[in-house]
Amino acid sequence: MTRQLHFVIDQLPADESIQLTGTVIGNEDATASSGSPTGFAWQNTRGESAILSLDGKPALEYMYAALDESSPQAKEETYKVFHHLYDPHGTRRVTKGSGGKYTHHRGLFYGFNRITYGDGKQVDTWHCKGDAHLSHAAFINSEAGIVLGRHQVTVDWHGIDKEVFAREQREMTVYNLPGGRLVEFASQLKGVITPVVLDGDPQHAGFQFRADNEVAAQTAGQTYYLRPDGRGSLGQTRNWPQVESHVNLPWNAMSFVLGDQRYTAVYLDHPDNPKPARHSERDYGRFGSYFEYRLTDDRPLALNYRVWLQQGELTGEQAEALSRAFVEPPEVVVR
Repeated sequence: MTRQLHFVIDQLPADESIQLTGTVIGNEDATASSGSPTGFAWQNTRGESAILSLDGKPALEYMYAALDESSPQAKEETYKVFHHLYDPHGTRRVTKGSGGKYTHHRGLFYGFNRITYGDGKQVDTWHCKGDAHLSHAAFINSEAGIVLGRHQVTVDWHGIDKEVFAREQREMTVYNLPGGRLVEFASQLKGVITPVVLDGDPQHAGFQFRADNEVAAQTAGQTYYLRPDGRGSLGQTRNWPQVESHVNLPWNAMSFVLGDQRYTAVYLDHPDNPKPARHSERDYGRFGSYFEYRLTDDRPLALNYRVWLQQGELTGEQAEALSRAFVEPPEVVVR
């Protein structure tokens, strides 16, 4: 059986090394002396959602109820799978579900509004109109420890007459780090009815983050973006192609307000993801990027993004450090 060892190094300067010794402990040592659970744990409500908790408080929630066409509202609530993100203290969701401004925006989500597959069939997995929808197909694996919680799921992409035209293996990981919440999204999409051409526009395609609808309803005027070239003013946004240089950003950060608390979410793009990556920002709490790609039998699509969420504000230097840690991780040698 393959085993993996996960650990967190607080700081390691460039070109320096550190030597560590690992000790295997029993599961009984993963509980605090008070008897309260420590570390990550999964709890699954079959057919509805799976919640990843950290130290007994929710961190991430996978929403995967099956498509329900008993009413228009039921269909709207179940036509795509997605992940909710909770604040770093596990006190509230910071992402949006169904309803509100643009009901199809859901938490951490992924789709394209212009897809052509097979012999020219067209489908929209962003708005999920007609028969188009994303459905949970299977749980592949799950992990829960002190350092991280992770699961892998299979997601089917449905097109005309609900046929599956693509199949995705999605991996979501949450890391136990001080100061905030680090989430990693990794995906491999394979065509079932090929070719599959993925296309769209910055507002309706790609991997995106959508804050709770409270931002749209009450606090949009307090949203600002921090970018590699500096901080924008309150309510000011950039979007490609209106701003042609708003492409291929290694990171972008949105600072927004829920209740009396300001949060900052950093969107981290890996250089191995398809390019050009065209970015979009909205003051109501949605941001991300999209690209174009052609899936064939021998050319699947692999993606890797990270999202960092923290209370309060952060600096450009801190966001740049998060990006470097993602793109240039330390090399590990096991002896």
